Amino acid sequence: MKTLDFRLVSISEAARFYSVSVPTMRRWDKTGRLTSTIRTPGNHRRYHLGHNDKLKIGYARVSSHDQRNDLVTQAKSLYGAL
Repeated sequence: MKTLDFRLVSISEAARFYSVSVPTMRRWDKTGRLTSTIRTPGNHRRYHLGHNDKLKIGYARVSSHDQRNDLVTQAKSLYGAL
């Protein structure tokens, strides 16, 4: 389990915390998936990795195209749980 960090961190540190790439962090910031982002006077992103982050990730998959309906059902279920 990852521990919470209440200091402001760079985008690369936040990406390591969430186990994603820096471009993914930028995309999540742009779409509003991360709520604890600030900008420095130099326009660099800083992230607060504390308890206020609202990032939630769900994962669904199926083995074949024939199971596509199962995938839709899984996705709906995950979306409702988030």
